Amino acid sequence: MNLKKRFTTKLSLVVLSIFLLAVTTKEEPKAWTSSSQPLKEMARIRKLIKAPVFKNKDYNITDFGAKADGGTKNTAAFKKAIEACNAAGGGRVVVPAGEFLTGPIYLKSNVNLHLKDGATIIFSRDTKDYPIVLTRWEGMDCMNYSPQIYAYGEKNIAITGNGTINGNADKNNWWPWKGRASYGWKKGDPNQFAARESLHVLMKQKIDPKKRIFGEGHYLRPYMIQPYNCKNFLVSGVKLIDSPMWFASPVMCENVIFENVKFISHGPNTDGCDPDACKNVLIKDCYFDTGDDCIAIKSGRDEDGRGNKKPAENHIIEGCEMKDGHGGIVIGSEIAGGAKNIYAINCKMDSKNLDRVLRVKTSSSRGGIIENIFLKDITVGSYGESAIHFNMFYENPGNFMPVIRNIWVENLNVEKGGKYAVFVDAYAESPVTNLKIVNSDFKGVKEPFKINHVKNMDMQNVTINGQIAKFPDTSKNK
Repeated sequence: MNLKKRFTTKLSLVVLSIFLLAVTTKEEPKAWTSSSQPLKEMARIRKLIKAPVFKNKDYNITDFGAKADGGTKNTAAFKKAIEACNAAGGGRVVVPAGEFLTGPIYLKSNVNLHLKDGATIIFSRDTKDYPIVLTRWEGMDCMNYSPQIYAYGEKNIAITGNGTINGNADKNNWWPWKGRASYGWKKGDPNQFAARESLHVLMKQKIDPKKRIFGEGHYLRPYMIQPYNCKNFLVSGVKLIDSPMWFASPVMCENVIFENVKFISHGPNTDGCDPDACKNVLIKDCYFDTGDDCIAIKSGRDEDGRGNKKPAENHIIEGCEMKDGHGGIVIGSEIAGGAKNIYAINCKMDSKNLDRVLRVKTSSSRGGIIENIFLKDITVGSYGESAIHFNMFYENPGNFMPVIRNIWVENLNVEKGGKYAVFVDAYAESPVTNLKIVNSDFKGVKEPFKINHVKNMDMQNVTINGQIAKFPDTSKNK
């Protein structure tokens, strides 16, 4: 970047940040003064989240021609069973014990896809089985391969039971499209690079998402589960393995529940649960053993996130175990719509690959307000980089200053820390504001803090490497 362009970009950011902060300050919520306040708010939100209820009638897929031989494609049988269930007012579409190969499944309103003990749904590796639908890929809307389980504009839908859903991805199928040798890609093989860049351009140009057509020949991997613009969505009890990409990413949905779900895969970008611009979400008693972030809360990338004007709002995470994954609880990076009221309690994390416990990653190409983040009773065996991590420079800069404010962390206990206890890399014009850490203990940390621009930071009864800790004086950075 030449000096003139660099000066112009910085000047526009300064002007914009002054305007943005002047506008948002009026609406800035009061900082919490005790954990009873967010706990009370969390209890209020919990009452808003209710599981969908279904008619007591079953539709067994074998009655519609499905065969449990692991080789017959049962796409038509699933479709017939779901349509019959929906037409009759709803109920359970039952998958009995056995292995059922299929193409993508479209869930219709009032249908509960229920997997019995010993049931396995195996998804096809043939790209020709995947229709093109409106989907969201890394925070950008486009026409691409259908997610393996998909719904658009439906109400009262669920995936339940004790069975297994197998995305059927490995180093020979789906994962090589990432373009990394460690996931099976070889020089000369196709990859996602050109299509990903093209999608970025189309988003920047604000092209109608229905005209951003990808699919065959473009190598953008489908997700496993993605309801889009749906209400009342439940996933309960099932085990999910080997997704082509992100496991579950509901988009602009309301009233979403994941409970007692196992997310297991070590492929590229195999995030566990990534609700995107959703409202009223409960992620409870889930198990994560993933190749990327365990939970990553999102609200769209850049133009698509800002254009929809839908934040991630009212999320409760509780009782979860993060066995493996790069980030435990992550907000971003596709967070242009903002995020507010995110609560996480009583979770366990322990992994040699865990880089960060709480991570907020954004940039001035995103913008958005991220506020009211509450963590309590979090136990961590070890992590690599930072326990608490805020980064406003995750990707290239733009003209949309991000805001991060009002964070409370209580009873965070770490047995073996990494590089830092707390990391903050923020704009001077938009410091991380109102960060409080209470009754927490960090052992084995190499360097307690790496912090630049902050405002109103406080610690109470916090020890780092056996010493009472206080935030460093960062006034010289302001």
